[in-house]
Amino acid sequence: MSATDRRRFSFGLQNYSGLYLWATFIIVFGIWKPDLFLTSATLHSVAAAQAVSAMLALGLLIPLTAGVYDLSIGAVTNLSTVLVVDLQTVHHVGMGPAILVAVVTSAAIGTLSGFIVVKLKVNSFVTTLGMATVVAAVQTIISGGTQPFPPVSSAWTGFTQHTVLGFQIIVLYMLVLAFIVWWLLDHTPVGRYLYAIGGSSEAARLTGISVGRWTWLSLIASSTIAGAAGIFYASLSGPSLTFGQALLLPAFAAVFLGSTQLRPGRFNVWGTLLAVYVLATGVQGLQFVTGVQWLNDMFNGVALLAAVSFAVWRQGTKGRRRERAAAADDTPAEQPAEAADVRQPVRS
Repeated sequence: MSATDRRRFSFGLQNYSGLYLWATFIIVFGIWKPDLFLTSATLHSVAAAQAVSAMLALGLLIPLTAGVYDLSIGAVTNLSTVLVVDLQTVHHVGMGPAILVAVVTSAAIGTLSGFIVVKLKVNSFVTTLGMATVVAAVQTIISGGTQPFPPVSSAWTGFTQHTVLGFQIIVLYMLVLAFIVWWLLDHTPVGRYLYAIGGSSEAARLTGISVGRWTWLSLIASSTIAGAAGIFYASLSGPSLTFGQALLLPAFAAVFLGSTQLRPGRFNVWGTLLAVYVLATGVQGLQFVTGVQWLNDMFNGVALLAAVSFAVWRQGTKGRRRERAAAADDTPAEQPAEAADVRQPVRS
């Protein structure tokens, strides 16, 4: 069978394996626990519960596209949650101004991280890891180490819990954000610049792209989206002092696993969302079956390791193919008969 025939009969496994895995989860757990798994309540619950995780992953996707890590998004999300609640309940600030202050604060954190990375030339991994620690300390100062009480206004709870077609409206917010990020990355020069920088920052610089500016803006966007996700979480589930850090690993797992889907080898929005809900469906089904609570961390950790390993293997495979193709191109089409005879193995 030729290579073309093999690709024809692969049923898209290379690009759409996540969809097959998702269908497998639904079928297996639907047969195993139909009374719990195959219900509208489970569908709506998983969709809403993962909306914040999906937003955080979309925020993380932007700097990763430019080859930059942002390890502070979990801490920024947590700070935003505590800040927006504390302003309303302790300082009696209105909901709108409290949300604005939380978003601006989050954007300021991204601005500071970008300054350190771009202007001071500090590695993004180190910068954002240190920033996460600083932000966590600021959160402790604001909260006093105690979890604040949530606001009791109906406008605050309805901000994310109002239902649209049976789904909580936070799911709609997440989809709107996904469309915006997708449009920016796939249909504007911004996306082309970020992908070019992520591919090779030096090559991008030689083509005239302002690498520093777009790297800086990607970190601002990441922190701003993380702050917005924290506000939504506070309205949906109430304030928490630790939830943000717990979402960091799932966000990385979703983005890297998503880079193996739909457009393999490239960070992309819809692959990321697919990964979020594939992982969530698997975790939910296993929890129905086993009842244990550690599955979420285990599932996301294994998914992250598998996705990164596959991406590295795929990149190595592509590199070897390019090397072989280049070697084949360098081989002369016709060689003298004497030279060909010399290279023939001696047969006994």
